Amino acid sequence: MSIMINRVTTEKIRGLALRYRSLMDTHQRALDKLTISEIPEMVYNSNAIENSTLSLKDTEDILLRDVIRKDADVREVYEARNLAKITAELLRKPARPLSIEYILSLHKELLTGIRDEWAGRFRSGDEWVRIGAHLGANPDFTNSLMFELVDKYNNSDDYFLDKIAHFHAEIEKIHPFCDGNGRIGRVLINQQLMALGYPPIIIQNKGKRTDYYPLFDEYVRSGKYDGFTEMFALLLCESLNKRIAMLSSRKITTLNDWAKNNDVRANIANNRANRQTIPAFRMAEKWMIDAEYKVK
Repeated sequence: MSIMINRVTTEKIRGLALRYRSLMDTHQRALDKLTISEIPEMVYNSNAIENSTLSLKDTEDILLRDVIRKDADVREVYEARNLAKITAELLRKPARPLSIEYILSLHKELLTGIRDEWAGRFRSGDEWVRIGAHLGANPDFTNSLMFELVDKYNNSDDYFLDKIAHFHAEIEKIHPFCDGNGRIGRVLINQQLMALGYPPIIIQNKGKRTDYYPLFDEYVRSGKYDGFTEMFALLLCESLNKRIAMLSSRKITTLNDWAKNNDVRANIANNRANRQTIPAFRMAEKWMIDAEYKVK
């Protein structure tokens, strides 16, 4: 079995996962509450990647306070609520196996009240889609391609992040739905992670044009998806570090304040956070860290 990320990274993930799972034994309720608290941020980022105009605050108002901005687009409100519902359901049943039926049920929930005629089915007939310069798979074959993709994922013995990375790249290349492909693709990343006992990740809207979109172009051109493996590895380290810090640290502080207190330049601290060489994590788009963390 070949692995697309280096041994240092796989060992880091293994070590963080062991600490995370030990916390699960004694802090399951706290971990559940932490993940539930992330739903607005997950929803905001995934929808913003698809160019929703709702801010993080707008999304929190809709989901947590049932407050809707007067000029809010009705479709975007439905998108936020539907995606939140899907995400919450995923958190309640994280170990559900991946299947075509499950994927279609998620899509049906996502598009209910938005485009009911497209909800819960793959493209067919003359339903072609374009993603930038790329044309999605021939609608005559989306069904069989998706069955093959799910079967390959479920029967692969590749490293788990490589499997998830390939699945994500390929489902977006196929683009099996008339609408909602990106959102469902990102939900499925977390379904796959959580089914394996890992926490969910959040692909950030900020930087999508430099860090996320180019990976799809690379996959279409060359079939290489190692960039997705690397991205998911960093985001998983961040998610694990967040949970470990939140449940074991005396005090959490902003990365900027930590840098000042430890005589580290802000740009260096941010670079280390992005590379996950320090256990920093984002909350509401701001880097945070254990206030007492010392650079080794």
